[in-house]
Order: sequence, then structure tokens, then C-alpha cells
Amino acid sequence: MKVYLKHHIKDKLATVLLTLLVIFLISAKNQALADGMVVDKVYHPYVLSDETEVEWRLVSRQTDNGNTLAQRLGYGHSISEHIIVEGYLIGEEDNQGDFGLQAYEVEARFMLSEQGEFWADWGALVEFEKQHDADNYEFTGGFLVEKEFGKTSLTLNAFIIHEWGEDLDSEWETEFRAQWRYRYISEFQPAVELYSGENYLGIGPAFMGLHRFSTKKRLKWEAGFISEISNSGKDHSLRFALEYEF
Repeated sequence: MKVYLKHHIKDKLATVLLTLLVIFLISAKNQALADGMVVDKVYHPYVLSDETEVEWRLVSRQTDNGNTLAQRLGYGHSISEHIIVEGYLIGEEDNQGDFGLQAYEVEARFMLSEQGEFWADWGALVEFEKQHDADNYEFTGGFLVEKEFGKTSLTLNAFIIHEWGEDLDSEWETEFRAQWRYRYISEFQPAVELYSGENYLGIGPAFMGLHRFSTKKRLKWEAGFISEISNSGKDHSLRFALEYEF
């Protein structure tokens, strides 16, 4: 009976993983980007107990219409060994070079399984965002999946997004993110990342690392260069992130 249940659980997880891939194919086929940047960050499904973190992210997107710069500054703390809540201030620079506060965001991540407990490691994410100077809102929810294959790791994110407000039509979108990472050493791990959203499909190299100062204090860094491949014209995104955990 135990062996049967173990295989049954694995089959269920494989079915969910296949569903995530179907979401990716659908979102890659449907073409209609709304207003945000698809390239941002691939989330991992892990939470550390009593974890506090400060995070800074930057995404610079260069298209035929000019350059758009977005930055996030966040602070978060785990409220249990399986849940972490983080708040963000989001700033954006438009094509004219004007930079200002764009939005506020609250994010919660949930670790749904212990690392190595099942065939893959599972997590979930929910986000709520409000525009700074208007009553426009965005809700994001989805699943985070990670599976190790020897020295490599495959991480998948699948999100459903709902936008509404005084300047926005109420609409639903989907996004998919994937990262294939080679765990060379803790301080340096090369990867390939894929981002799919409405009217966007991009892929490119990424690099990340982690330096431990002590058991709980550590610094993470990430950098990636993603090129859009589904449409003609220039569309390149450079992303960079620093995260200090203590």
C-alpha cells in the first residue's frame, strides 16, 4: 500500500507539471502584452524559518521605442517556517528619462513541501499590487516547482494575473518562467532562462551565486540577459538582483 501511494503521488505531481507546461504553451501562443515587463525573476519554492531579507531588483528593457528601466526595493520576513511575506516599492523610468515611484506591492510565498519530500519541490506565490497615483490594481497567483537532476536544477513558475482599475480594463493574463541551472559551485551557477507572457517569448543566459557570511547571513546575486524571439524588432532585457538574508 505504501509503495502504491508513493507512486500515486508521483503520478499526480507529474500531471501537475504537465499542466504547467500546457499553460506555458498557451501563454506563448496568445499574443497581447498589456503594460508590464515579463522579465523579472524566477522564484524558487523554498522558505527558511526566521528569515529576514532585503532585496533590490533592476530590469532594463531596450526596444525599438527606447529604454524602460524598472527597480524594486523589498523587505521581507518569514512568519512561519513555510511562509514569507515581503513588501516592495516599485519605481520605473520612462522613455523620456523620468524616474518615479510607480506602485506598491505585497507578496507572500508558501513552501508547500519539504525539500526532497516528493518527486519535485513545490511552492506557491500570491502578490497584490496597487499603482501609486491611480486606483489600478493587479493580483498574481501561481505555483513554483523545482526538480534536481544531478548537478542541475529545473525551476518552473506558472502565474495567473488579474488587472483592474480606473484606467485598466478588467482582464486575465498568464505568465510562465523557467530556469535550467548548473550548480557548479555555490558562488557561481550559470543558467538558461525562459520567460513567456502575452505577446512575449524571451530566452537568454543568466548567472547567479550565493556567498555565506555565517549560518543565517548570506548574499545572493543574479544577472541575466533575455532576448525576445517571438516578434521581429529589437527587444532585449537586462536583469540584475541582490538579496541579503539574515
